[in-house]
Amino acid sequence: MPIDCKAKCGNRATLKRPKTGDALCKDCFFAAFEAEIHHTITSSNLFRRGEKVAVAASGGKDSTVLAHVLKLLNERHDYGLDLVLLSIDEGITGYRDDSLETVKQNRDDYKMPLKILSYEELYGWTMDRIVAQIGRSNNCTFCGVFRRQALDRGAKLLGVDSIATGHNADDIAETVLMNILRGDTARLRRCTDIRTGGSEDSIARVKPLKYSYEKEIVMYAHYKKLVYFSTECVFAPNAYRGHARAFLKDLEKVRPSVIMDIIYSGEQLRFKDTVKKPVRGICERCGFVSSQQPCKACVLLEGLNRGLPKLGIGKKSKGDRMIAKQNQELALRERANLVKNDF
Repeated sequence: MPIDCKAKCGNRATLKRPKTGDALCKDCFFAAFEAEIHHTITSSNLFRRGEKVAVAASGGKDSTVLAHVLKLLNERHDYGLDLVLLSIDEGITGYRDDSLETVKQNRDDYKMPLKILSYEELYGWTMDRIVAQIGRSNNCTFCGVFRRQALDRGAKLLGVDSIATGHNADDIAETVLMNILRGDTARLRRCTDIRTGGSEDSIARVKPLKYSYEKEIVMYAHYKKLVYFSTECVFAPNAYRGHARAFLKDLEKVRPSVIMDIIYSGEQLRFKDTVKKPVRGICERCGFVSSQQPCKACVLLEGLNRGLPKLGIGKKSKGDRMIAKQNQELALRERANLVKNDF
């Protein structure tokens, strides 16, 4: 039996919103979805008139919907923003090279300038080469750390005021779970923040899709006929996040509101004053934001260049021992060569 749209527009409902359970027609769903993102932007003061904003574009559903909606709302509500696309090429054959074609299509569709930076260009390594060195057990650590810094580097080159990322409600709920399971209080403090950074030394990052369900993002992209890349990264199946995602999906079957419940819980978490807080500063080597010296990206890169790819994996003391051992071996080798030359 046909169901009327709950918004009482006079049309028949064509879908059921996963977030609210409301039966809506397509137009009313579009309006509700866009209005919620507009409310998130305005209530959290994510942008100021005249700002230049880089949209982190991967070609996937989240960044494609983010670019589309930001352009739409910028024109509809006169935000006065200068929007550009910023994309990172990690160097993953059969994945990123294909998705970048979608990003270029987004550039043409939304009439936004596009800047593409590669790991090869920034670090002298591609993810294909890194995985060949490290294997598939810790590859996501390298990619995540390098990607975060690459976005900062790209934003600095473009001279933007903030970076808008496509993190959705599911992503944030998964991150809360991951940080709880790892006991990572430092990241647990800030993983639900809708805005991070923004000091004199760092460029702000904002999450306009923070309260948008992944299912609704997919529905919006589908009914709007947006062009996006849907293939999963070839190195992703072994990622730790996959376990948190599977656990969250199981919870969602029992309690549909669990995604928002976890986010709200993360927002309300308070820590004792005795809990050590990492101090965010500037890396002495590369000059970008870090809570350690040197930053994680520099440590990982040093490990790759030294032929010690696991240098930045695990505790710092372990890495220090690896460097000391390698330096000792090099010294012995040099001494042996000197003795050999004397004869």
